[in-house]
Amino acid sequence: MRATPTEMKYATSHEWVSIDGDIATVGITDHAQDALGDLVFVELPDVGDVVAAHDEAGVVESVKAASDIYAPLSGEIIAINEALVDSPEIVNSDPYHDGWMYKIRFSDAAELDELLSAEDYDAHVEAEEH
Repeated sequence: MRATPTEMKYATSHEWVSIDGDIATVGITDHAQDALGDLVFVELPDVGDVVAAHDEAGVVESVKAASDIYAPLSGEIIAINEALVDSPEIVNSDPYHDGWMYKIRFSDAAELDELLSAEDYDAHVEAEEH
């Protein structure tokens, strides 16, 4: 298992968030992609969509299962990772960098406080598995 990057924040629903000003880049964690297995399809939100924290914002499908992707923060989708449409397996090989899913201009910085640190996320995953 790869180390959980400490510079990111995490949702209990297994999304990671990387913050740059009022822009958050969102993807799914290494744990999530590992649990799903080889991804075969990714459905991303549309640029311009406005989402609320915890809303469904896309779907990932693997050979084993389909799983919703949730918005960790409220705001407007400003970019999607078009490469994932043709190559969803990028999420499996590089979930924290090239496998990012979308960028959101978040509207409520207080929601950042609801996200977990890498250490807290790892503890959450461990608790889920037991």
